[in-house]
Amino acid sequence: MSTMINMVRSLVAVASLAIATPALAAGAKVEIDYQNWSFAGPFGSYDRGQLQRGFKVYRENCSACHGLRLVAFRNLAENGGPSFTEDQAKAIAAEYTVVDGPDDFGDMYDRPAILADRFPSPFPNEQAARAANNGAYPPDFSLLAKARAAQRGFPGFVFDIFTQYQENGPDYIYSLLTGYVDPPADVTVPDGQYYNHSFLAGQFISMAPPLFDEAVEYTDGTPMTVEQYAKDVSAFMMWAAEPHLEDRKKIGFRVMVFLIVFAGLLYFTKKQLWRNAEH
Repeated sequence: MSTMINMVRSLVAVASLAIATPALAAGAKVEIDYQNWSFAGPFGSYDRGQLQRGFKVYRENCSACHGLRLVAFRNLAENGGPSFTEDQAKAIAAEYTVVDGPDDFGDMYDRPAILADRFPSPFPNEQAARAANNGAYPPDFSLLAKARAAQRGFPGFVFDIFTQYQENGPDYIYSLLTGYVDPPADVTVPDGQYYNHSFLAGQFISMAPPLFDEAVEYTDGTPMTVEQYAKDVSAFMMWAAEPHLEDRKKIGFRVMVFLIVFAGLLYFTKKQLWRNAEH
């Protein structure tokens, strides 16, 4: 009896927490704009053109402040990624300088990056990054699409289990990048900050609006708007955080097919072996 009571109490606590989640989000007036992503769902895959555009937005608009320290230049040419050629990836790497060494004299030295190198940080340390950004620390982009996500609360997360919705991170990043609006008349924005209705940590953010229409030139005819830039760079950040997403989904599908077939074989084997046994 006590075990049953404890189970009921646990279920009530979980339900209360789930119900409270959207209430807190609503109180903070966080607005998340959910998008349709090519990589969503059990059979989703990355859009190669979108990843290349997203990388272009990152390199021209974001890389001066945000690092990509867990991504190597060779990853740009690997299967499942932006699908740059090896020569293109080498050319991109050559535009960066990395610290190597020590040399024969025990000194560190600078050299052009190669495919095996990872993207160097734009700052030598966190203190330098904060000093250059009015005390705010620009987060690294490598895992941000997984680390930053707005929880959907109850009952949304229940449906997400069945739809396999896992795009909270890209949705939040897109919403944040497009969430810069004029503050309400009764709101005073502190000096050095900006009003953003999609920022999870509050309505004021230290990062200035990073995207503007026609700031990055696209050559494939894609609209050069803030919304498009935000969606492309969000997709690129999702790939950076989960470069093997397509392989994971393929393996998962094959495993599910195997389990279904295996369960069927077990059932018919059981029927064959025990068909004459009395029950």
